[in-house]
Amino acid sequence: MPTSPVTASHSASNGAPPAIMLELVDEHGTTIGTAEKLAAHQPPGQLHRAFSVFLFDERGRLLIQRRALGKYHSPGVWSNTCCGHPYPGEAPFAAAARRTYEELGVSPSLLAEAGTVRYNHPDPDSGLVEQEYNHLFVGMVQGPVAPDPEEIGETVFVTPAELAERHAAAPFSAWFMTVLDAARPAIRELTGPAGGW
Repeated sequence: MPTSPVTASHSASNGAPPAIMLELVDEHGTTIGTAEKLAAHQPPGQLHRAFSVFLFDERGRLLIQRRALGKYHSPGVWSNTCCGHPYPGEAPFAAAARRTYEELGVSPSLLAEAGTVRYNHPDPDSGLVEQEYNHLFVGMVQGPVAPDPEEIGETVFVTPAELAERHAAAPFSAWFMTVLDAARPAIRELTGPAGGW
């Protein structure tokens, strides 16, 4: 994890990797504290701030990713373009742009806020719980992506019909449909009625 002003204070001094801290929030999204990332996902889960990004190409196809097999949470499943957690004190928009570049090697050519959604999704495979207050973003991506293999196993652009086929045939993240459905109004505004989203 890169060291930034918001993470430097959490760095370990014994040479161990620094703890990744998340921002805990109340039901209204107001920050109430911090927690270590894995601890926040242990059952029953602690409500924390997160973000989800949906990027589209010029043809209105959604970029989805298959999470790397080495991920401790939801490995090998398909999910939205990018998702993650802001560092404590980091704006969700800045975190979404930063993490998209870190994971995909490309910056969105357009990125806009698309609302928030709050959910509680246990992951039956890992036993972890996604108890999140999620900030949604939609945008456009141009140029080839260069995924970080430690984060992403595969990427593909899909139409709504192709997404439905994949969703029926392969595992997706527990949160995927919740965040997609919550972002649909903004997605339709971005891609237009002909996009079919």
